[in-house]
Amino acid sequence: MGAIPRWLECLLSTTFFNACPSHKQAPRSECNMFCLDCSHSSSFCFYCRSNKHHHHHVIQIRRSSYHDVVRVAEIENVLDISEVQTYVINSARVLFLNERPQPKSSTSKGGSHVCEICTRSLLDPFRFCSLGCKVIGIKTNMDSGFYLRGKNNEEVLGRRLGSKEEDEEEEEGLRVGRNEEEEEGEIYQNHTHSSHSNSRRRKGIPQRAPF
Repeated sequence: MGAIPRWLECLLSTTFFNACPSHKQAPRSECNMFCLDCSHSSSFCFYCRSNKHHHHHVIQIRRSSYHDVVRVAEIENVLDISEVQTYVINSARVLFLNERPQPKSSTSKGGSHVCEICTRSLLDPFRFCSLGCKVIGIKTNMDSGFYLRGKNNEEVLGRRLGSKEEDEEEEEGLRVGRNEEEEEGEIYQNHTHSSHSNSRRRKGIPQRAPF
């Protein structure tokens, strides 16, 4: 379907976080990466990326409460995600790949914002709770899309986020929240730090001794 990139539905049906069959004994053998350039892509690990996808557009999948998420910064340059609810977890803005079951504790709360597809409660006035629900919404209503405005398919999918080699250590350590309530209730606040340097303090005016 023209409104949905070919690789997206493949991404949503891919299984992540299995041990890589080629690097089972390695410390970073989780298959948590996906290539947007390969036509028949499946998940692969850090070492497969270095060997086979070094110059490709690769995104890393992470976990929150046992559900797959992707950082907004890694996918907003190739998809229009404006109608999908995002969350800030561990100081990183993420969105979920697929629909999640509604927590029992939230079913009775209700809410003014719900997903159009699965009726999951949302924090903000978005239409969908996940990329998967947006795919269903596009197929059902055809009133939305994933392609960025002013860009054709080749231009968008051909864009590169650049080499992420320098971010590997940061990516390895970043894990999004594990508690569902913390996941939807956490608010990232920018803290303003004020520095007081002793070097900028004026010295006191010396007092003359009385005559």
